[in-house]
Amino acid sequence: MTDRYGSDVLSGDWRAPRRGRAREVEAEHGLVVEDVETGWCGAVVRVEKAGGMQVVHLEDRRGRSKGFPLGPGFLLDGAPVVLTPPTAASRQALGRARAEAARTASGSRAVAGARARVASGSRIFVEGRHDAELVEKVWGDDLRIEGIVVELLEGVDDLAAVIRDFQPGPGRRMGVLVDHLVPGSKETRLVEEARALRRFSPHVLIVGHPYIDVWQSVRPARLGWERWPAVPRGTSWKHGILTELGWAHTTQADVAHGWKRILGTVRTYADLEPELLGRVEELIDFVTDPAG
Repeated sequence: MTDRYGSDVLSGDWRAPRRGRAREVEAEHGLVVEDVETGWCGAVVRVEKAGGMQVVHLEDRRGRSKGFPLGPGFLLDGAPVVLTPPTAASRQALGRARAEAARTASGSRAVAGARARVASGSRIFVEGRHDAELVEKVWGDDLRIEGIVVELLEGVDDLAAVIRDFQPGPGRRMGVLVDHLVPGSKETRLVEEARALRRFSPHVLIVGHPYIDVWQSVRPARLGWERWPAVPRGTSWKHGILTELGWAHTTQADVAHGWKRILGTVRTYADLEPELLGRVEELIDFVTDPAG
């Protein structure tokens, strides 16, 4: 027989929150949660004590990190959770997993305890300091294992002379990374002249990327953009980019500081454009080839 008045609304757990009751979850590295109060969503990168309380740091998809008090007030897959400190067992398991799958910033398998090899005769040359710093950040571990030193060209206007001075040969290969190597550019003409040095050509590899500056090889999403903005003609490209970012751009020190901030957004090879990745990997393969 049908109950015309329906069921007793107070017979169940009527005090239970709409999303359900919170359960405890360890704040393991990589766990993606959302802070209920602010809506900040990110992966757990570390848990630490600060100001007499435990704080969990969440990194969002743009690489920005923010700290929150450890405890209640988080959502995991839409359900409320109370974050608790990682246990010793989970920290040990995480350590083992990291050791087994450790990778360098370039994606290569890390060699635990490896020491830098004595520098070989081969070298990689890049146009400027910013290029060298980017290569060091992503490929530095690999290059130290191989004993390859990165040197600065300070531009390619005298590239042919640099090659003659270096005297490439067997066991002394020379790889060169050039900015803005596109048809019709000044850089393309200078590279063609350098490649015409037949005496050295078997031991020299010159490659380039299409970007005006190596800054542009960083994926724009790391700076919150869909694409790098166009800088009007007559405006210094770097100064124009810093202006778009709303950062100081008046002095050379401002430019250097701006680059440090951009470089700081690069964590691994995945934060760089493939047009640069492929060329640097090609140079490393060339200068480390045993047959060379």
